Amino acid sequence: MEGSLEGKAIIVTGAGGGIGRDSSRLFAAAGARLMLADIGEQGLLETQEAIRADGFDADIVIVDVGAEDSVRNMVAQTIARHGRLDGAFNNAAVEQAGKALTDISLAEWEKSLRVDLTGVFLCLKHQIPAMLQNGGGSIVNTSSSIANAAIPNCAEYISAKTGVLGLTRAAAAEYGNQNIRVNAILPGIIRTPMVQRLLDDPQIQVVFERSRERHLVGRFGEPSEVGELAKWLLSDASSFVHGASIPVDGGVGINGG
Repeated sequence: MEGSLEGKAIIVTGAGGGIGRDSSRLFAAAGARLMLADIGEQGLLETQEAIRADGFDADIVIVDVGAEDSVRNMVAQTIARHGRLDGAFNNAAVEQAGKALTDISLAEWEKSLRVDLTGVFLCLKHQIPAMLQNGGGSIVNTSSSIANAAIPNCAEYISAKTGVLGLTRAAAAEYGNQNIRVNAILPGIIRTPMVQRLLDDPQIQVVFERSRERHLVGRFGEPSEVGELAKWLLSDASSFVHGASIPVDGGVGINGG
């Protein structure tokens, strides 16, 4: 999918692996000036090294997206380094507990919502004012295909990712007339290290395999396939797309979830 990011200063949260890493490599190749953000330094360094091996470069910052001071610092570091903020891919997430609703502890519930929902809220809260300073920008939030459906043992994740859709629409409605575009991507099951760890649980593996059979393309997705859509949404090529929630799910969303 085409879309130049030449010269655009872009934050990527959850950049230390999976969708965030592959997307960051695509963004760098499209000309973006990147601030890679994640809670773990090692993953960030590995993503930075991969980008440099591709012939490009990127900066890194440690961030806890559930902590407002940390998010504020992430945005400030980006502006200090690049002088502006043009785009953001809010992609940070935590692994789900993989338990029935009644077995989820309050701590597990709060951990999921803190990162997957509050983290997106805090990113929007601090990214939007920074973008307004230079006339606008584009934000892409990672939700999930199960925000429009449901599978067992994912109550906290489904709740958080459904909330991301609401935040996306609310932000688009409030700031669209100020040249801030906010859209959401709804990945299906994507082959990331996080998903692979979940597949090591036999009970979850059964659920995922049933889901794979409902993917119209008969397979799970690759991180770069999500990244290509994110790249386009961050680019000026998608300038008429506001408040959208776009599946990247191999058709599972229209075939029983």
